[in-house]
Amino acid sequence: MSHNGAMDSVAPLSTDERSTLEGLTADLRRVFGARLHSVSAYGLQRPSGSPRAVHSIVLVERLTFQDLSVCAPLAVAWGRKSLAVPLILEREEFLRTLDVFPLEYGDIIAHHVVIAGSDPFVDARVSPADIRRACELAAKSHLIHLREGFLETGGDARAVERLIAASAGPFHALLANIARLAEDQTFPRKDRDEDVAQTAERQMAIPASVVHDVIGAGSGTQSSITDPTATLSRYISAVEKVWEYVDTWRARA
Repeated sequence: MSHNGAMDSVAPLSTDERSTLEGLTADLRRVFGARLHSVSAYGLQRPSGSPRAVHSIVLVERLTFQDLSVCAPLAVAWGRKSLAVPLILEREEFLRTLDVFPLEYGDIIAHHVVIAGSDPFVDARVSPADIRRACELAAKSHLIHLREGFLETGGDARAVERLIAASAGPFHALLANIARLAEDQTFPRKDRDEDVAQTAERQMAIPASVVHDVIGAGSGTQSSITDPTATLSRYISAVEKVWEYVDTWRARA
């Protein structure tokens, strides 16, 4: 992990992005004053140079509806500067809900850049048991979505291909999150397609070719799928293995 709290896989902030985040911080200081603990950017682990809205998490001592009312008109200007609406939380609220949003918060802990204040996540940890439960829920939901989605296609090949493509992003994220179960609690994560495919094959005996076919269908590039229904059959079988894996996973003593 680098000194600013960001994992090595995080694309660095551009000069413009950092300047915009510093402007956001100035706005927030006027709203919260001494109640503002920290501002951090997250969600930066996309390749450098790719278009992105910059996400931030803001931890404060206390958050009131009046604070939100003051921030609401500022959000319009933030959006014009490619800033996503900041995630504003009371510091204690964040710590007490680590078990509720383990995947989302775990990702922030692992991939963030501190803009203002001290690093708020130095001592924050997400339990592997909470990660497992969240992954199981995501895996089972994904499996149900694919089964129901196939029925809704009526067997039409083009509709099946669209189903595969639309579900590729969540599938990629699911496999990357499951990889955390075998990692240190700081949850270093490799998001490259090849890393995700090879890890899935090693962890769960899912053919890397299936992962490549699904992720490729959702990438916007030319799909290599010639028989969408056959691919979906293999895809559903893979997700069944994913669910079985997380359902029975136990942390090493």
